[in-house]
Amino acid sequence: MKIYEDLELWDNLIYCYQLVDKKAAAVELIKKRLSERPYDSRLWCSLGDVTNDDASYEKALEVSGNRSARALRSLARSAYNRGEYEKSKLLWESAMALNSMHPDGWFALGAASLKSRDVDKALDAFTRAVQLDPENGEAWNNIACLHMVKKRSKEAFIAFKEALKQKRDSWQMWENYSHVAADIGNFSQAMEAVQKVLDMTKKKRIDSELLERIMLEIEGRVSVGLSQSHVSNEDSNHANSFNFESNVADANGAKGLEVDSASRRETEQLIELLGKILRQIVQSGGSADTWGLYARWHKLKGDLTMCSEALLKQVRSYQGSDLWKDRDRFVKFAHASLELCTVYQELALLGSSRRELFAAEMHLKSTIKQAVNFSNTEEYRNLVDRLEDVQAALRSSSLPGA
Repeated sequence: MKIYEDLELWDNLIYCYQLVDKKAAAVELIKKRLSERPYDSRLWCSLGDVTNDDASYEKALEVSGNRSARALRSLARSAYNRGEYEKSKLLWESAMALNSMHPDGWFALGAASLKSRDVDKALDAFTRAVQLDPENGEAWNNIACLHMVKKRSKEAFIAFKEALKQKRDSWQMWENYSHVAADIGNFSQAMEAVQKVLDMTKKKRIDSELLERIMLEIEGRVSVGLSQSHVSNEDSNHANSFNFESNVADANGAKGLEVDSASRRETEQLIELLGKILRQIVQSGGSADTWGLYARWHKLKGDLTMCSEALLKQVRSYQGSDLWKDRDRFVKFAHASLELCTVYQELALLGSSRRELFAAEMHLKSTIKQAVNFSNTEEYRNLVDRLEDVQAALRSSSLPGA
């Protein structure tokens, strides 16, 4: 500090006093300098920094003829810290109009705009921030979230990709990314993001709603694929009537086959990715929802035995002392039970055995007996109807008991 004093490097000396917490010495030096240079806005700003007094920043603004960007930035930060977000936003706008290249200014303006609920101004400010600093992951994340607010999933997806280049350790960011990826139909990216969230949270953060959405997409694709296959089989019965035409090269038809083949491969990949995720979840415990999803996944794979086992675990997940008092829980339990019994009936037909029918009958009888409090519900009536179907199948069946 003696060197700075000898060389009359006053700004450096003031900064050193602040660093070593010599507030009184800093104030004394600044006031001494101000007695010599009362119109030096930088000195007034330094006094404001040391004393934490807005009056000094306002004086700096006055003596500069409202041209001190530093004073405006300091007043903007002070207003933000007091919760005066609209005032902070206006001050930041004025500061950035004087010096648009300040590295943190645009981000601060975006934050103040967010707090004052000016979404468009916030989006513009964060965009300016990443133009100056493309590696600002927080700014990219905020841009993405604002696009989500404005229902612009494609733009949000692009912004999240940039944000995740800089901040790959935020499970919240990956979770948001998974949603916008699904919004734009990029389900493989959505599941990659779901996997990241599972890894980062040690399987504790599970987005059942998104997994349900992905399952519905896959089931829809499989259903469409089966319908197209059925139509193709019918068309093949008439192939002999079109032998000449079938030998003519059809570029559009070839492209169509390529697209269908690529679509099937993509669907198969999605099924495998979803199965990998669901296995990890159920192996660490699994909720009733995830067991239900796992059952549907096994059904997609054509494994009804594993499907029934997963459904049985879903049913057991709903059981407990509160089941017969909680209507919403009972409704979910009833739906899972009906699905379980449907699979039992399918297994009985495929396996030429009545064992699964007996299991369905026993489960339904027990459920109906305990669910008398819900006898006026549609779900209860469906259970009764299903029991009648199962018993009718047992009476008419010539299948062996095991």
